[in-house]
Amino acid sequence: MLAKKFLIHIAVLNLVCLFSTSSLANPKDKIEVKVFIAAMFETGENSGDKAGEFQHWYELYFKNSKPISVKGAHRPVFCNSNGVCGSVLGMGKVGSSASMQAILLSPQFNFKNAYYILSGVGGTPPSKGTIGDVSWATWLIDYDLGHRWKANEGKKGEPTFMPRKGYEDIRRYQLNPKLVEWSLLLSNSVKLTDSPSAMAYRMRYPQASAKRSPSISTGTHMTGDTFFHGPGLSQQAQYICELYGADDYMITEMEATALAQVLSRTVGTDRIMSLRGAVNFDQGNPNESTLEHLDPAPGETAGGFAETVENIVLVGSKVVDTIVLNWNDWKDGVPELSNN
Repeated sequence: MLAKKFLIHIAVLNLVCLFSTSSLANPKDKIEVKVFIAAMFETGENSGDKAGEFQHWYELYFKNSKPISVKGAHRPVFCNSNGVCGSVLGMGKVGSSASMQAILLSPQFNFKNAYYILSGVGGTPPSKGTIGDVSWATWLIDYDLGHRWKANEGKKGEPTFMPRKGYEDIRRYQLNPKLVEWSLLLSNSVKLTDSPSAMAYRMRYPQASAKRSPSISTGTHMTGDTFFHGPGLSQQAQYICELYGADDYMITEMEATALAQVLSRTVGTDRIMSLRGAVNFDQGNPNESTLEHLDPAPGETAGGFAETVENIVLVGSKVVDTIVLNWNDWKDGVPELSNN
């Protein structure tokens, strides 16, 4: 008799566990994410003050959304009724990737078919870009994963960098070329904003690219927790791109390859977009030293920050809106360009 009661209790317990697990795993109970916008920092509030990387996204998509707390994430997640979600992840590889993983693993969201825009500011070499530019990444490369030494400790005139063996799968990511092509196609007609201070600052540089007005481009985004600076390290970043068979180095930033690694382990990398705006040059002009450029005197900064963070959202929203409005075409994967 006792054995029979024990078996009945076990059966009931198994049914309770089954239904509890099913309820937790039911995608219908979760927010279906169509596009997730990942910013890295905000300078103050999400609205109403000086805008950082998230404020313009927030005001466009999340102003009427309630914050969703996620354990382990830097800031709350916001989602609108159309399936667009976003959050401030924190700066640097560790902070941003910890937040991204916490959000991806949260039972509150269904990321099965989501697209990701890794959005923020960065630097650019004056030989390739200028203040106010917006760049879609074709490749993400980790600047830090390697060996380095001082030039006078190696062979004269040779590179001072060697890739670290064993990290081949995580030191570079080629983003989906078809998605890059879509992103550029959808956004290349956007008129970018500019500022008089940025215009004046550009004239300090001799390179034609540095002097021009802001534009939209594609290329490699170089991730480094080290804020590398100066012409020598800029050349090294370009050398690493060439060594890895990637496109030219266009943007220096601090998070994208770490976020790509988290996404690769959880949902894959086919739907990642990295969108960066240039708010500084990665080196000084010929009339200043690298240290002088890193620590400018009052009134000697580049300007154009406010315009650049606005440009990022002007460009990125074209892709967000297209995906959401044409979700049936995008849900199962990036559509062929001929469908446009």
